[in-house]
Amino acid sequence: MALVIASAFWGWHGGGATRVRIYQGGEIYAEVDLAATRTLKVPGPLGETVIEIAAGKARIAADPSPRQYCVREGWLTQAGEAAICLPNRTSFELLGDGGRGFDSLSY
Repeated sequence: MALVIASAFWGWHGGGATRVRIYQGGEIYAEVDLAATRTLKVPGPLGETVIEIAAGKARIAADPSPRQYCVREGWLTQAGEAAICLPNRTSFELLGDGGRGFDSLSY
């Protein structure tokens, strides 16, 4: 039984991420290596979305959207994870060498 649970846990995650792909308005805005520490300001219809990248993780640090759901996501580290700020049409996804993990949409 423990083997089944462990297999499900490891199969569900996409593994460590190596890159972050940033989208604005449905188009690829940038693709950045997660090893680099940097801050990107992505312009959108409501203003700038600030994306921070540091030590193999990424987050949306600030966004002009009213409810701040994407900011509350916090730091993302696994391949396949994503943060989406719909009102400002900005998002990013983490990519890794092992491909995407499973989520509720691909189940």
